[in-house]
Amino acid sequence: MSSIFAYIFLGVSMAAPIGPVKSVLLNKGLKHGFFHAWFFSLGAITTDIMYMLIVYFGVGQFIESPLLKIILWSFGCFVLLYTGIENLLSEQKIDMISKSRKRVRLRQSILSGFLMSLLNPLTILFWLGIYGSILAKNAGVATGFEIILISAAILFGISIVDLTMSFLSGGARKLLSTKLLKWVSIISSVSMIGFGIYFGIQAFQALF
Repeated sequence: MSSIFAYIFLGVSMAAPIGPVKSVLLNKGLKHGFFHAWFFSLGAITTDIMYMLIVYFGVGQFIESPLLKIILWSFGCFVLLYTGIENLLSEQKIDMISKSRKRVRLRQSILSGFLMSLLNPLTILFWLGIYGSILAKNAGVATGFEIILISAAILFGISIVDLTMSFLSGGARKLLSTKLLKWVSIISSVSMIGFGIYFGIQAFQALF
């Protein structure tokens, strides 16, 4: 049981840093409320499960292909730059009226979370490195059921962080002023652009 809590804490630790996906999640919560941020995170977790299965069944070596890495870095660069710049240039205001939340469908949020995480090279490298090492450590020691418990504990830890961030960003709409919310949204957008530039540099370096 203590080891399960350790893997839950591992999931929390891995999900806590603000990366490109978390930046978009916070932006979703600020603009559209808790449920859009939470559904966005559900889409991202779906990608996490998919990559866990890929690593578990031993096909992770295909992801390590140099050409595929260049493609993923490039796609990640494009998606993050486009999203960040669009948020900065958008004339849409963070409307404090609850009706504004209906402008975006929840299924759009979950799909954007899935695609954002799917095209995020850091997600792939993360699961190949962390989860791959966990499987290697427990190979021949843990049973299939124990591997499932370990995987579920990690995902549970990630879900705790996502739920907390969704709640905080959604609740911030009611607690903070519109001007402050806009500044927080701008900061998260600049963060997306920064990660996009980083991904672009990685793609360029991978070519040479």
